Amino acid sequence: MTEKKELLFDQFPPVSTEEWRAKVEADLKGAPFEKKLVWRTNEGFNVQPMYRAEDIAGLKTTDSLPGEFPYVRGTRTDNDWFARQDIIASSPEEANRIALDVLNKGVTSLGFSIKEASEEELKTLLAGIKIDAVELNFNVCPKKALPFTALLVDYIKAEGAEKTFVGSIDFNPFRKALKHGTAFPGDIAAMAAELLDTVKGVPGLKVLSVDSVMLSNAGAYIYQELGYALAWGAEWMTMLTEKGIDPAEVAARIKFNMGVSSNYFMEIAKFRSARMLWAQIVKQYGVADELCKMAVHAETSRFNQTVYDAYVNLLRSQTECMSAALAGVDSITVTPFDTPYKTPDEFSERIARNQQFLLKEESHLDKVVDPAGGSYYVETLTVAIAEQAWKVFLGVEEEGGFLAQINNGAIQKVIRETSEKRHTDVARRKEILLGTNQFPNINEMAAEKIVNDGACGCGCGHSHGEENNGEGLPVARAASDFEALRLATEAASNRPKVFMLTIGNLAMRLARAQFSTNFFGCAGYEIIDNLGFDTVQQGVDAALEKGADVVVLCSSDDEYAELAPEAFKYLDGRAEFVVAGAPACMEDLKAVGIKDFVHVRCNVLDVLRDFNARLLK
Repeated sequence: MTEKKELLFDQFPPVSTEEWRAKVEADLKGAPFEKKLVWRTNEGFNVQPMYRAEDIAGLKTTDSLPGEFPYVRGTRTDNDWFARQDIIASSPEEANRIALDVLNKGVTSLGFSIKEASEEELKTLLAGIKIDAVELNFNVCPKKALPFTALLVDYIKAEGAEKTFVGSIDFNPFRKALKHGTAFPGDIAAMAAELLDTVKGVPGLKVLSVDSVMLSNAGAYIYQELGYALAWGAEWMTMLTEKGIDPAEVAARIKFNMGVSSNYFMEIAKFRSARMLWAQIVKQYGVADELCKMAVHAETSRFNQTVYDAYVNLLRSQTECMSAALAGVDSITVTPFDTPYKTPDEFSERIARNQQFLLKEESHLDKVVDPAGGSYYVETLTVAIAEQAWKVFLGVEEEGGFLAQINNGAIQKVIRETSEKRHTDVARRKEILLGTNQFPNINEMAAEKIVNDGACGCGCGHSHGEENNGEGLPVARAASDFEALRLATEAASNRPKVFMLTIGNLAMRLARAQFSTNFFGCAGYEIIDNLGFDTVQQGVDAALEKGADVVVLCSSDDEYAELAPEAFKYLDGRAEFVVAGAPACMEDLKAVGIKDFVHVRCNVLDVLRDFNARLLK
């Protein structure tokens, strides 16, 4: 068999990158290679259409194995991550009932929100749960973190699980500044030092949170989330070592809670970069290699979830979960698909759980460690993201550190600017959300299924929405502007009708009718499509007969010079008139009074807002 393989490869002589490039450029027939095939990422670097062994020849990311410093390939020699479900309940009794139920359905990690730090509540919450057999995570208000931690440690010791317990307390006093633009009213370093002293007897309990998932859900780019997460973790290291605490103890108590977007390969590379960079940071404190490991929990994105066509959220979160799993994170939470418009119910939570179990039990992703290792593409992405994130990290350190930067609002400002840029990209369809700004389900109605929930999620059980003075992180999802537009259509007493007046060149009229259908469908308008008309008079008459509010002329650029003025004149203001495309004669058409054109360079959101203002009653 070996001989046959050697003979086979002998039939294919080596081909250089230059030869491949020449062949591609010949196939492009004069079109520029860099423009057609090279992708400029939001992370600030270019992605090539192909990668070869020579691209990773000098990279150090391939020098280690899984479980070896600097942990780019993972902190473990297995890939059996914790499948986590965050429990949503109104009482400790209900939370305990749900927890026991989901533990029997395969969940290996639980997340609880603590409202009152009392011994009775804790005992009720954990009744019947074998705490040394499941990861336990607690979200608690920072002001209540210390008394709750003391109670939890006492409970763990009473159960004899000091050495076997694995879990975390989400102590995040940075949340207030990030979310609301106001500094935390307390001595963060002193509180954190007390926490570390309290948990000394329980080595598996992490209490210093780096919740960069907040940045991801606010719309941050991948490299920004990573760079700020590193700065956040470094802030913990700096403030506590300056108080005389052993850096090894500090590093062992930090847990990174990170987001996962739908950028599949980029997210795999992000987590690999994160472990590598964090190990290098901690190593500077003289800590042993074993304690330079990064503990990472991944949570699928909320920023890209949509209210309309909500089942598409399942597809997004599945690829996100897969990215995190292949990247070798320690635990994963899949955000239920209905989170944008209601409190997740039993059905959506079950589906979210099963998304992880599918990857484990049917796809066996837990059986392979770092399958992306050695990939020319992923290894190159890993280094490229690391370089960009490192620049962000150094920038924060030069300006006084993470705490100083969030207290003066600098980081929040950057994320708001990024979020605004991403919303603009969604509006112009540079960033696609299927079912929202592209290929919408035109007849779907969503208003009735939306249930507002203003809870802040800090564990206190109250809303902080009124406290946000505009200086905190943005909260709007990428789809929110389009959803507001479409909900306005639903609320109106009339649903505008858009008539496709298709005429002339068959291929062009069909293509432009499809484009225009998707365009106006994003506002929830009724679409009336047609096979074609022999004259514009026939088309206009048919449109008016159907009660059309908008008539869209769909033809070829060459035919618009004659057809568009004729149709516009015959319509005579009886409905809005739109030309599908951006023909060379556009200025001539504007000169005769035609002002509306829809094409790929349009800001779809702005155009549809304008039509809503004109048409809705």
